[in-house]
Amino acid sequence: MAVTGNGGGNASGRGPLAGLRVVELAGIGPGPFAAMLLADLGADVVRVDRPGGGGLAVDPAYDLTNRGKRSVLVDLKSADGPARVLDLVERADVLVEGFRPGVAERLGVGPAECHARNPKLVYGRMTGWGQGGPLAQTAGHDIAYIAVTGALGMIGNPGEPPAVPANLVGDYAGGSLYLVIGVLAALQHAGTTGTGQVVDAAIVDGTAHLTAMIHGMMAAGGWQDRRGANLLDGGCPFYGTYETSDGGYMAVGALEQQFYDTFVELLGIADRAPARKDVARWGELREVVAARFRTRTREEWTAVFEGTDACVAPVLSLREAPHHPHLAARGTFTECGGIVQPAPAPRFSATPAAVTAGPAQPGADTGSVARDWDVPALVAKEAD
Repeated sequence: MAVTGNGGGNASGRGPLAGLRVVELAGIGPGPFAAMLLADLGADVVRVDRPGGGGLAVDPAYDLTNRGKRSVLVDLKSADGPARVLDLVERADVLVEGFRPGVAERLGVGPAECHARNPKLVYGRMTGWGQGGPLAQTAGHDIAYIAVTGALGMIGNPGEPPAVPANLVGDYAGGSLYLVIGVLAALQHAGTTGTGQVVDAAIVDGTAHLTAMIHGMMAAGGWQDRRGANLLDGGCPFYGTYETSDGGYMAVGALEQQFYDTFVELLGIADRAPARKDVARWGELREVVAARFRTRTREEWTAVFEGTDACVAPVLSLREAPHHPHLAARGTFTECGGIVQPAPAPRFSATPAAVTAGPAQPGADTGSVARDWDVPALVAKEAD
């Protein structure tokens, strides 16, 4: 899909979304991450920050979710604040906001006001509970959203509390990525019909959607509705993690028979491993595998399995990951402004994306945005 914007573009003009203009109303979590992804792919993202800041106490210089964006300061509660945002909206293709339902409307920058100025605008709304429903006005965070969808209850060991997967499953997988998918789909519709629309991206909806395959397996009798009892949740002894002699861990995913055969051969237990299909002996098999892994260090086991089809990999820390030979060869991580960080993904053959700038500093780009987007009132307001 070719996305055409209203002109301008990010500073480099690189990426498949070059020329797309996005207004982001500053927030925290999944909204900024979604806007970062659009910026990574070439969109000219202007973040509207509030005077005095807000949200989490993160030094803006290190907030990578604001990389590649530009920032202007607008007080939406001031008399002319909404008008400044609507001036930007008139020249934009997309708006992203993450307020509670009704807040944007009360501030004068809701869908009705924005579409009155720009009928083709895609208005992306990012919330945890969604725009409607009994909990829509209730505060929450990632952990609560994934809890009620059943996703959190799947993760962890049996007999122990569910394991918290940072905020990756809810905020970013179930939230940000679904918002971006919705925005891109709505842009296709707007390009075809000339009419924009509202995208209601709720973390509960996206996270529930992520569990589609599991629901199918459960309906077919192939998944038990409890932790640590299934093929993909740590219940299976050849799909899980094992501690090494130096306190490191190895991840094993030898599901298919041919991969399993290679795994037990290289691990050195082929002659004493219980039959893998005998679920009643899975506990015994796990003990054999665990005991063997404890005989060598993580580095030693990495060398044993490197380059094989055993489907075994070392469990690396965040600081170690950029140095993994495969990731280093692909450039999966990059450095910008002295900060090592994930490179844009996915990759494009004709329009490669790149990190073009560090995190936007609040209000630092008012002049360039006023010029490039032809909104002189931004500068006039700043000078007052």
